[in-house]
Amino acid sequence: MAELSVLMSLYIKEKPEYARACFESLLRQTVQADEWVVVEDGPLSDTMYALLEEYQKAHPGLIKRVPLEKNQGLGTALSVGVPECRNDLIARMDTDDIAREDRFEVQLAEFKKDPELDICGSQIDEFEDTPDIIVAHRSVPTEHSEIIEYQKKRDAFNHMTVMYKKKAVLDAGNYQPCPLMEDTYLWARMIMKGAKCKNVDEGLVYARIGRDMFERRGGWSYYKKYKSGRKKLLESGFISNSDYLYTLAVQFVVALIPGKLRGFVFKKILHK
Repeated sequence: MAELSVLMSLYIKEKPEYARACFESLLRQTVQADEWVVVEDGPLSDTMYALLEEYQKAHPGLIKRVPLEKNQGLGTALSVGVPECRNDLIARMDTDDIAREDRFEVQLAEFKKDPELDICGSQIDEFEDTPDIIVAHRSVPTEHSEIIEYQKKRDAFNHMTVMYKKKAVLDAGNYQPCPLMEDTYLWARMIMKGAKCKNVDEGLVYARIGRDMFERRGGWSYYKKYKSGRKKLLESGFISNSDYLYTLAVQFVVALIPGKLRGFVFKKILHK
């Protein structure tokens, strides 16, 4: 068992059966974390409360629950959760995804090999119904210099795969409000603070994608939120005006095309 905290967030619309699959994948790790920090982002369903109590009873001392009075959104929930983690190394996990059995072992080895490393992510394999049938794969750059350049236009980290140092996250100001991209904004500020980055060139997480996910990533309302988030990145000094205008142009097209075509673009071009 490693001195490692797993940081997760739950909210009322999440499915208990997905959370159970996630928890079981954490228990199957070849090197297990000694702490799970679960932020309850507002009141949960009775079924989800029962699930948490079941795992607490079966694994005493493993799960630290952090309840919020009302739903705040993922970024705020994680900003509360980071300081609650007792270990300096934190692994992010989304509660509807599944970790490969050696995920923690592989990433912990990277931190041991390079003590200066601050954040380490990986590729993801995306599925709809079962991780046995992969429908898309999102690859991101692996080396520090490539990550910095890529991050200026698209996320260079798959958020649900990252393992990072608590101190580096807090030194950069933790998760902060930024429409649609609290994680994007955090990576930018960590990089500007000098964080050393890496991605493992393997799919260490099976990421669940709902059939309606691509529908939600479109429309004028989504585009306006995206523009607001990118404006915040521009104001931070991390991206240039040309980066800002380029990404807005691309997103404008992607957001306004029909949902089915958008799904094709994501699966076959952006995530392949």
